[in-house]
Amino acid sequence: MEDIANPERTRKILKRYGFKFKKSLGQNFLTNITILKQIVAAGDITKDDDVIEIGPGIGSLTEQIARKAHRVLSFEIDARLMPVLKDTLNHYHNVTVLNQDILEADLKTIIAEQFDGQHNLKIVANLPYYITTPIMLHLLEAGLPINRMVLMMQKEVAERINAVPGSKAYGSLSIAVQLHSQVNLAFIVPKTAFMPQPNVDSAIVELVGRQEPLVTVTNQTLFDQLVRGAFAQRRKTLWNNLQNQFGKQEEVKAALTIALEAVEIAPSSRAEQLSIQQFAQLSDALNQQSIFIKKAQ
Repeated sequence: MEDIANPERTRKILKRYGFKFKKSLGQNFLTNITILKQIVAAGDITKDDDVIEIGPGIGSLTEQIARKAHRVLSFEIDARLMPVLKDTLNHYHNVTVLNQDILEADLKTIIAEQFDGQHNLKIVANLPYYITTPIMLHLLEAGLPINRMVLMMQKEVAERINAVPGSKAYGSLSIAVQLHSQVNLAFIVPKTAFMPQPNVDSAIVELVGRQEPLVTVTNQTLFDQLVRGAFAQRRKTLWNNLQNQFGKQEEVKAALTIALEAVEIAPSSRAEQLSIQQFAQLSDALNQQSIFIKKAQ
């Protein structure tokens, strides 16, 4: 059977249904079968796995996953693609497609209904550029028993996720993802592999869930505020950014000084110089000061 992703078959499917791409949904369909198979390989997908896919399009990647996985559950937000998917995937009886927004779906309930709980849970997604970060963080924070995620995203975002302290790409997104997952930038996907062709290259990122977060903190809300504030204006020092985040009152300055000294971080440092562990230490030091406990409530 001819692969859906074959460029000629893709064009025929689009023509048959009179499908027009919606730029607002970030629709770019992969037409390179080799890359699709590499994505499935990156997920190490076998019959021991149940897979959630996000944004199946016309089913090109779905098909490749279905050939390897136990079951596939795909979320497609564009109702126009539902009859297309019913047609292209009709040979794959282990695939269910839901016309839902992944950000609004009750994932725990749906997973309990669709999967038997006896298989590994993995996620594979070709994420639209405009909503990559919200979807990724939503999945990481949803409390699901995810074994591995394989996500395609804009190359620049992938580099930010995988960045280390001291690099220009390192920031709050790096910390948010690395807290919950081990990150591996698997390979680059050239823009020529898509229809229509986007303006930039993409990358495949593997996220393997940690048993426990990379660091534990006393006050998660305060930690999140600290990281967000520290990177608010990258050209400013940590001292200036934290004052902008928490306030410039004398009691705030005094408490900041005590906390920074306690963890031996210079006020003149910049956020990108601090490791995740240092942010955790500073967060806990701030949490010793009553004024910051109040601000984090």
